[in-house]
Parts: sequence; C-alpha cells; structure tokens
Amino acid sequence: MNVAQLPPQPGNPRKQQLRDELESSLDEQERWRRINAAYHDDDLKFMRFLIPPGKRVLELGCGTGDLLAALAPSYGVGVDFGPKALARARARHPKLDFVLGDVEDPATLKAVEGPFDYIVIADTIGMFEDIDGTLGLVHQLCAPTTRIVISYYSHLWEPVLKTAEALGLRRKQPKINFIATTDFHNLMDLADFEVISQEQRQLLPQHWLGLGPFINRFIAPLPGIRKLCLRTYLVGRPVRMFPDRAYSASVIIPCRNERGNVENAIRRMPRFGSAQEIVFVEGNSSDDTFAECERVREAYKGQWDITVLKQDGRGKGDAVRKGFAAAKHDVLMILDADLTMPPETLPKYHAVIESGKADFVNGTRLIYPMEDEAMRPLNFIANRCFAYLFSYLVNTRLTDTLCGTKVLLRKDYEVLAQERSYFGNFDPFGDFDLIFGAAKQNLKIIETPIHYKARTFGETQISRFRDGWLLLKMVWFAYRKLKAI
Repeated sequence: MNVAQLPPQPGNPRKQQLRDELESSLDEQERWRRINAAYHDDDLKFMRFLIPPGKRVLELGCGTGDLLAALAPSYGVGVDFGPKALARARARHPKLDFVLGDVEDPATLKAVEGPFDYIVIADTIGMFEDIDGTLGLVHQLCAPTTRIVISYYSHLWEPVLKTAEALGLRRKQPKINFIATTDFHNLMDLADFEVISQEQRQLLPQHWLGLGPFINRFIAPLPGIRKLCLRTYLVGRPVRMFPDRAYSASVIIPCRNERGNVENAIRRMPRFGSAQEIVFVEGNSSDDTFAECERVREAYKGQWDITVLKQDGRGKGDAVRKGFAAAKHDVLMILDADLTMPPETLPKYHAVIESGKADFVNGTRLIYPMEDEAMRPLNFIANRCFAYLFSYLVNTRLTDTLCGTKVLLRKDYEVLAQERSYFGNFDPFGDFDLIFGAAKQNLKIIETPIHYKARTFGETQISRFRDGWLLLKMVWFAYRKLKAI
C-alpha cells in the first residue's frame, strides 16, 4: 500500500477547525453510525447500486475508508486531511491506497495515480471552499468514461437536522454549506461536468420496526414525494468533445417477414464511419426473407460487407443480441427492417456517438410530423404515456422508448451484456434491455428525432393490447430494479 503524506492547505482557519472537530470525534462518529444503522445501510446500498464492484474508484474525503472498501474496487484510493482517520483506514483496509492531504490542494491530487472509473464525493462537498474550482482539478484524474458521484443532504432538511442535533438525536456536526441541487448543477456546469442522473432517497431515515426501510424503498422514490427526501445523489461525466475521432459502424437489421424491404435497406444505406458492415438477423420468416437476405449479400458482394444470420430464439430482443454479438466494429446501430426510420439518417446518430455528445442515442418518432397511417392513434397515446413513465425510471427525458433505432459503443454494450444478470432476460422487444442497461451503467442518453415514415411493405409485428400489457409489467419490473432498491 502506497500512502502519500501531504499537509492540509495552510492558512485556512475554517478548514483547520473542521479537521480538528472530525479528528477528535472519530469514536463518537462510529457510535452514531451504529445508532443510525438503518440510514447508513440504505446509503451504502444505493452507492453500491450506482458503482458496480471491480471498478477503479477514488473517494475524496474518505474518512476511515469504510465506504470505499464497501464498493469493492479493483483499485481504490481514498484522500482525506485527517491523519487519525487515515490511520484507522490503513489498519482496516490494507488493500486500499490512501493519500493524506487537502483535496482542494492541487499538490494532493497530483500525488494520486489515475484515471478512475468512478470518483466519489460523499457528504464532504459541503465542506469545500471552492466547489467548482476543486471539481475542475478533478479532471486530471478522469478519462472520458469516468463518472463522478456526489451525495449530500438536501438543503430542505437543514432545519430538521439542526433540531435533531439540539435534541440529542443526532451527532453534532461541523458547520457545512447546505447547497440546493440547482446550485450543484450550476457548479458542475462551471467545472465542465454534466449531470447524467439525479436521485433522491430516504424519506424516513430511521428503522421504526421496518416501516422506515419499506417507505424508503417503495414510497420515497415516487414522483413528487422524492423531492422531500433527505439524500440526493448526482452522477456526472466530464464534458469532452472529440471532433477528430473516427469510429467504424455495425448496422444490425433484425428482419422477420420483411422480404420486400431487404434490398431497399442496402440501396438506401449511406456510407459513413471509418469502416462499415451490415448484419441481417432473420427471425424464421414465412415469406423467404432469409433467402432474400442471402441473395442481396451475394448481389452486393464487393460493394458492402454484409453478414446474414438466422435467429435461434424468438423476438426482436433475441435478434438484436445475436447481431450485436457478431458485430465487429466500434459503434453498434439498430435499423428496423420496415424502414419506417429512414436509413439515410443513420450518419446523424453515428456522429453523436463519435463526437462524444452522448454514450447512447435513442431515436424518437414523436417530434416531427409523421406520415399518415405511420402510427395508429391508440399507439401514439400509449407511446406518450409509457415515455413519461420510462423517463422517470431512467432519469432522462425520453419521448419514444419504442423507437427501434438505438446506437451505442460496442465496448459499452459488452459491459452491459456482462452485467445483464442484474435485470435478467426480461425484454422480448430489445429496446428496454438496452435502455435500462444504459441507465444502470450511467451512460449519457440522448434522443435524436427522426421523420417517421409509413410502411411500404409488410405488417407491424406489434400487438397493441398484448404488448401493452407486457410494457405495464416492465414498468413495475424497472421500478423495482432502478428505484425501489
């Protein structure tokens, strides 16, 4: 274990007082952690939901290192200005690395070896003298894929917490800054971080014979109610653009009973990316779609890199997974074989990923006017309702979750696939497996509008009522997996 020793930033009486108060109360802090075990257990459980095990994790203001250790990092570094706290951390967690110093001092962060997958600031950000300046320093420890996780007390609870201290129901705390979430958004923006997701937790931070955990799990995350919660969690990413980055592309086309659209998909396909392939995944059609895919592959050999696969299972989700597993390029793209999403717009989606504006792109058919009969009125209403529900579930505005066009990097999909066991094989459509997986991975999700066209061949594979019922079940499933944690 390597431990760097740097003194706290000199000439700051407030910070010196904070350190003295925290250092002198280590035993008392641990006693109160035992008293308020329900609160701390919930907090730790949610942090472990946000940060999967086996990642490279840096915690700024780590105290005795218990949170950092609980996250089970493959490489964990804690920074704190309290020598007594770090002495306990080293004794308890000898496999972790610790740096003694002030996180707002550039020299301290230079002593840390990065980059990291996650950088955690848990409850200490209210002690910073210069929040956006300190966040700016953190960039040197970030890769483009790094996520910063900030947890803090809601400013609405300040009078409640002060009253609890006065009544002896809570340990007396050093004076900190209670900052509104809107202000945090602004400060992160100033430091060139953007917020990907925001969650509120803990409406009743006590056990109360099991009532507290029940309310905190199922009631506190509900819309409106969650704004009253004690804890807020922000997940952000560094803002970086890559104008010169060149990515190759794999276009996956699931097709079942779409014989009349197969050749048109190739004829209308634009050239983009540093290299390009097209993967047809045929779903046991009754109209010779598979034979047509093979014919088109041979007809366009030498012009296009085309692969034809036959689906083993059933449903679009199974077809997408088979196509993604066979893809060989950087960016994975789904194009529905009905061509209601014009292939000509695919370069726009590819550019969003290539430039770094987002990690996951979802198409939306509900921004621009659509052709007559492109979507039935009942389907349109249902799409709007489900979009609201799923936007709440993944903390990102989505207007059209069922749009078939979805784009992400292959390396992100591979992580998503490795962690698919968290959700299981629940999605016959294939859309929500990707959306929920992207949300769980803390990917930056953005929507790009398309001009939705009416079908020119074949019939829709969607049943309004049967699949509508499946969607309702998925809402409940996602609530349990993403909110009621």
